[in-house]
Amino acid sequence: MVDFRLAPENPYPAQLDDAETAYRWLLSQGYEPQNIGSTGHSIGGTLAVMPPLRLLAKGEPTPGAIVSISPWCDLTIQNPTINDNADKDITLSRQSLELFRSAWLQDPTLNFTDPKISILSADLTGLPPTALLYGDYELLAGEDAELGRRLSDFKVTSEVHSLPQTQHSFILGAGRVPEVDEAIEHMGQWLRRHLGR
Repeated sequence: MVDFRLAPENPYPAQLDDAETAYRWLLSQGYEPQNIGSTGHSIGGTLAVMPPLRLLAKGEPTPGAIVSISPWCDLTIQNPTINDNADKDITLSRQSLELFRSAWLQDPTLNFTDPKISILSADLTGLPPTALLYGDYELLAGEDAELGRRLSDFKVTSEVHSLPQTQHSFILGAGRVPEVDEAIEHMGQWLRRHLGR
């Protein structure tokens, strides 16, 4: 668990830097890249993907696999499900996304379509095996589905699941909702398989 710095006190790229620092610490402890998994939920799901992309850009080894749950992939906040699922997702709203974005991306020169911040725009070539899980009622469902298609387009070994009738942060139902527990168990097995454990 990475206790990354939080915005607005620490805007982008502090959280990405912290995730990379944690990865490099694991390497310094003798862990091999192929035995490290990068996982997260919500903005953590975004941060599960961002460090491997940054490492690829530097020509460095990435973690062996990624599990990204309900990532925020498109900082433009333009996907149609932002409106279509507005009455189904009580966890997120367009207003909350705009607030989060302004707290996180404080540099006025940043373009919201920049692939360094909107992973939906990124070149995914070389990304390690990636599992993606999201709820079909959440505001981010459309962009997460699009990320799943892009993983396939870039020939990334991937597994994509939409959990029916679930909203953002459905993962917090673990231990109380059997369908969530089953999805977590499946993702855990997938991760172990791709990390060679």
